[in-house]
Amino acid sequence: MIRLMLAGALLFGSLELAAAQTTLRVGDQKGNAQAVMEAAGVLKDIPYKIEWKEFPAAAPLLEALSAGAIETGLVGDAPFTFAAASGAPVKAIAAIRQTREGLAILVPETSPIKSFADLRGKKIATGRGSIGHQLILAALEKNGWAASDVQIAFLAPSDAKIAYTQGSVDAWSTWEPYVSQEEVLFKSRRIINSEGLTPGLSFQVARPDAIRDKRAELTDFIRRLTAARAWSLNNIDSYAATWGRLMNIPTAVPLNWLSRAKIRIAPIDDGVVADEQSTIDLYFRWGLIKQKLDAAEIVDRSFADAIAKAGL
Repeated sequence: MIRLMLAGALLFGSLELAAAQTTLRVGDQKGNAQAVMEAAGVLKDIPYKIEWKEFPAAAPLLEALSAGAIETGLVGDAPFTFAAASGAPVKAIAAIRQTREGLAILVPETSPIKSFADLRGKKIATGRGSIGHQLILAALEKNGWAASDVQIAFLAPSDAKIAYTQGSVDAWSTWEPYVSQEEVLFKSRRIINSEGLTPGLSFQVARPDAIRDKRAELTDFIRRLTAARAWSLNNIDSYAATWGRLMNIPTAVPLNWLSRAKIRIAPIDDGVVADEQSTIDLYFRWGLIKQKLDAAEIVDRSFADAIAKAGL
């Protein structure tokens, strides 16, 4: 029944595009949009071509988008803010909401560190401008600490993993699926997550020229992604199994992640804009961006109807 409803929600957009064969270049991060869309079966009979490009993190994805190598992609609110403040041609066209347990600061199983307070003077790996960086800053602010109270090692996820495993850093501030991989496969511990600290917001973003020239394709893609996420909420076990096969990772990892994440697509509304403004303000206070952006000016609300129709 759910699949039939989703198919109906996708039909209108497909008919609109039937006359033209174009290519939509989509950036993705490990095991995200493409994986859930394949698992939900919403990538069939697409009247345009999707050219997928996978990135290890948001920063290189946004660099590719800025350079015109891709037209849309999934990123966290923090790197999106970083990119928008640098003048990158990017707009948020849909929001991704989820619980905040999967953004966390990890320590090895045998580490003596038990709480954030134990990190004073310690070295934490994360990506510059990433949601992991955002979490560190929010935790510092909540505890009344200065930036100098911890040492931040800015590393890409693959390098951060090496440094963390080798003990070159004391902790790793990262996101899913890296958090669940460390928890399930290596018994790492989360000493804090982002509950009460950050909005837990990600975005489907797009270049303004793509919004103008490929609106039909973007609308159809968002409708399909929304339908896939709605399907995944009711099919966690089968989705986790499919995800594990696609990523060649034990099913226990995605099951750990997806059972608690409750990922869904949401339209850009006043609440999303307010949450994005809070991220902007955090980065401005800490000097990561030099100008205080207006969140309303870096989002596009015009895809809200497509999300509402596909969310069912």
